[in-house]
Amino acid sequence: MGSAASVKKPEPALAPPDPQLLRIRDLVYQVAGIFQPDNKLRLLDDRCSKRMQVLGVGSLREYYECLTVKPIRQAELVALLNEITIGETCFFRNQPQLEALRNIVIPQILEARVKLPLRHLRLWSAACSTGEEPYTLSMLLLEESAGRLKGWTFEILATDLNERSIAQAKHGIYGDYSTRNVTSYFRQKYFMERGENLHVRPEVQAHVNFSRLNFLDDARMAFMKGLDLIMCCNALIYFDGASKRRVIQHFYNNLLPHGYLFLGHSESLYGVSDDFRLVHLPSATAYMKRDKRVVAR
Repeated sequence: MGSAASVKKPEPALAPPDPQLLRIRDLVYQVAGIFQPDNKLRLLDDRCSKRMQVLGVGSLREYYECLTVKPIRQAELVALLNEITIGETCFFRNQPQLEALRNIVIPQILEARVKLPLRHLRLWSAACSTGEEPYTLSMLLLEESAGRLKGWTFEILATDLNERSIAQAKHGIYGDYSTRNVTSYFRQKYFMERGENLHVRPEVQAHVNFSRLNFLDDARMAFMKGLDLIMCCNALIYFDGASKRRVIQHFYNNLLPHGYLFLGHSESLYGVSDDFRLVHLPSATAYMKRDKRVVAR
């Protein structure tokens, strides 16, 4: 028989989440598609507390009213979403993906578009955070402007749910952390020094159009038509299956027949959508649209 000292005491049960916090969680999901399970509510609780201090609100019940019935509800909901969607990114973040884009994907897109009269590319950085990704794309395409893209024009649509991130992206000023992967060549060619920071040059910014976009805004999502490429890296990890399928269907509709979709390296459409086929690239993967008109025999 074991000694009494070896018997483990049962761990105290965790207190159930505050019902008002669950109501706020469900509201965020309803509005933005971002789902936070019960075991990850600490971040939401912390962000709500931060906003409550700003507003001088004493309880989650009162704060829920600020989000739903008070005159400030729309602005406050945006402010809360700003707090819970802070992204971490940098220039030239996923090098294998970018190299595959430049050396394989762009040439294939150009080949597919050769019979089209308009020599213009449309790319979408669908979760652009503070702008490092779309500016990186702009630099890479500018590098091709004297070669593969000679005679072509291009535009990059850059959207994010977080309006503070969009505002920062429009300024185009970055510190050491964001620019840690920028080579001396790109630094000298596409940036200007601003004290200890770097400012993206106007010719890079000119090709990027920033705007705030909620993936669950079906009307706005349906408007993003005629795209050659969509980059949506590390955004869908916050979505549950239903929300992911809804967003991916929009991506399918928005891409041209030859269009590519890039996700984050740890993300997959497995079990989410059969409308795309997986494409293996050197040290990276992408997705291409399937032609729904082709019926399997």
